[in-house]
Amino acid sequence: MHHTRLWLSVRDSFWFVPLIYGILSIVGIALTKMLDIWFMPFFEQHVPTIFLGKRSMALYLYSSLITAMLTMTTISFSSIMVVLTTYSSQFSPRALEDFMTDRITQNVLGVYVFGFMFALGNLLLLPSSKTKLMISPLITVIVTACTLAFFVLFIHHSARWVQVNNLIGKIQNETIHVINRKFSEKAYGIYEEWDQEEVKQLKQKEKHYMKAKTSGYVQHIDFRPFINWAEKNDVFINVNVQVGDYVESGSPIFYYQFKDGEQSLNEDISLDYVIIGKERTNVQDIEFSIQKLVEIALRAISPGINDPHTAINCINRIGSLLAELGHKHKPFRYYTDTQNELRLMIEPKSYHQYLYKSFYQIRLYGKNDVSVMNGILESLYKIALVNEEHIRKDIWKFTIYILDAIKDEDYHEYDLDLIRKTASNIAELCNEEEAI
Repeated sequence: MHHTRLWLSVRDSFWFVPLIYGILSIVGIALTKMLDIWFMPFFEQHVPTIFLGKRSMALYLYSSLITAMLTMTTISFSSIMVVLTTYSSQFSPRALEDFMTDRITQNVLGVYVFGFMFALGNLLLLPSSKTKLMISPLITVIVTACTLAFFVLFIHHSARWVQVNNLIGKIQNETIHVINRKFSEKAYGIYEEWDQEEVKQLKQKEKHYMKAKTSGYVQHIDFRPFINWAEKNDVFINVNVQVGDYVESGSPIFYYQFKDGEQSLNEDISLDYVIIGKERTNVQDIEFSIQKLVEIALRAISPGINDPHTAINCINRIGSLLAELGHKHKPFRYYTDTQNELRLMIEPKSYHQYLYKSFYQIRLYGKNDVSVMNGILESLYKIALVNEEHIRKDIWKFTIYILDAIKDEDYHEYDLDLIRKTASNIAELCNEEEAI
């Protein structure tokens, strides 16, 4: 579990990748000096003079390249600040994490660190001999050329990231991966139903509560080691929180009960099985991933921006995610060990919860915009079109909820015709009577 916590910390940090590149630059400097000291005396006559340089030329070259790389780094950090300001003001503060943890962003800054330290290290380790030929200036020029290529890549990357359609598409793709991970095959048993008599008997045993040590959001629940711990100690665990919940310090997170009377624990239990942090993450939190698209849509339909087409784009992407979720969503409540014995229970989120959290705010703030409301209804129709009957029941109930908001608005007859047509398609698909 400590590995998961460390991975989350590294993933959300901005220093780890540049630190790795900084260490690699030290290795590169050492290898370069080895070439200059040990190999150049033997191969100097076989290397064209244009590729070699003396101390005076290397001194001038290194000084110029260090200044150039500092300038590129300054421009890059300025670009980062522009992107962060744009995200905060026009898109969603929650989307900042996506840009800061993006591989290209971190690797580009890592290359800058490598190039700067490589040139600086070679400058500090210049030999005192003024006549000795070296190949390190050529290697430094190659490193600088690579840094320049990454500089161009970063400018292109930043320009694409401030385009809202690219951001929306990236969030959608990442959310699909979260859905696939959450409902993929597990190394332990997962069930929607279990023998209720057994569950009832387990719940009657004495409960031992484990409380949160700090306040924050539940970022991750590592089920496999949690279940392994329960199997070793022969206990049943009931988790009281879900990923994405905010918990207060001292509030109960879960309780465990011994299956065969009171016993002693074989090993101390650790709250590390449930990671609590300051921010929500998208490792297991599907709702948080969808929330980013919801916030972009809300900003788009606000009076200060007034961009309903972006909002409709977000609604369409949310609809695609909910359609994918409808295929894979299973309300797994019971988790078993390797011997198929019940070890853990956690209340799952229903499909209706995901549906409601995806659209209820857009319904509230966009109900006076016919294009936004019709966009929601069209997404609901497409979700119902590609899913089974139990999902269609939730879709129809939510369609009634959307139509109730429209009834309170003074829509023109032309607008109502558009709404009626889409609502009629949903009713026909769900085998229900028209509601408007």
